[in-house]
Amino acid sequence: MQFYNALQLDPAILKKKIRETNITKGKLKLFFAMALRSILIVLFAITLISPLSKVFGDENTPMAVAMFCALLGLRFVDFGYCIKDSLVNLACVFALLLFAPCLAANVNPFLAAVIHSCAFFAILFMTSDKPELGNAGIYTFAYIFLSGNPVSGVAFLKRGALTAIGYAVCAVIFYIKHNSKNQNTRFISKIKAFSLRDKKVQWQLQLGLGVGILLAVGSYLNMRRMMWAAFAGGSILGCYSATAKDLKKRFGQRMVGTIIGTVAFFLIYQVVPESARPILAPLGGICLGFCTDYRFKTAANCIGALFMATGLYGLENSVFLRVINNFLGIGFGYVFLILFRKFMDFCFNQKVPEKAENTD
Repeated sequence: MQFYNALQLDPAILKKKIRETNITKGKLKLFFAMALRSILIVLFAITLISPLSKVFGDENTPMAVAMFCALLGLRFVDFGYCIKDSLVNLACVFALLLFAPCLAANVNPFLAAVIHSCAFFAILFMTSDKPELGNAGIYTFAYIFLSGNPVSGVAFLKRGALTAIGYAVCAVIFYIKHNSKNQNTRFISKIKAFSLRDKKVQWQLQLGLGVGILLAVGSYLNMRRMMWAAFAGGSILGCYSATAKDLKKRFGQRMVGTIIGTVAFFLIYQVVPESARPILAPLGGICLGFCTDYRFKTAANCIGALFMATGLYGLENSVFLRVINNFLGIGFGYVFLILFRKFMDFCFNQKVPEKAENTD
């Protein structure tokens, strides 16, 4: 395998190949590819996000992050229909990411839940034709992150300009990677085939509705860092075809990972000199590139998230919020998913599938 091709592989695949390779030189080559891949992704994120934040303002960093996430996903996963319709819908996705979170922040909780749920479901319906490929997790993160950081006035106008740039860049990449795929499939055929009996539609609805309600409730209760609860809930609601046993396992993994990551950050933050603390955020991103177990992915995510929150809430409060919000989020997600599935089963007489396939 060429080194460049190894850089394109997921860490799980690279680790599997490392285990299967008996040649020491081959193992070292694959491990170096995994390490370099992780570092390059972090460097790309910094190179892309930092200049955009300076130009459009720190308050619009979340849209720059959403753009970065979209770029990572669009390179590998198409929408399941022709390029013409895909580019039109990609524009709709960016428009929803721009308008829906800011609109929902200025209405009553009921309307906010409706806006979040409808907008997020529409994004999933347009982009996540193959849930097993995991790109829904990218849009879940982007939508929740933007919902946790709404803007207005001049900042909103700047976010609109950044959104237009983000769409233009993503559209070019999407066209280059997928222009020859699904040439005979139109998006209208997906709409005509829409049915609540479809397992995939039910999954999109459970994720869109659950996250929408959680975001609205968190905003109504004025929860600090409420998007952490939404991320946690989305990690449960985003499980595609998972059994009750799989959900319990994921619930436990999320909490164990949160505790490991939070405790690790708490200890490291106090040991590392203040001048060196800014390196903790990219360090968490690099560590994430080595993780395949969901527990350790969750732990690595804690490092960057807690570093950003510590400047706002202080170390102890941030640690407390991280743990509590994750408990609340996954608790809500687990209960909502079980009740939603029972309701769908009651309405359409469907059985819960036995195999589990997760989206992230």
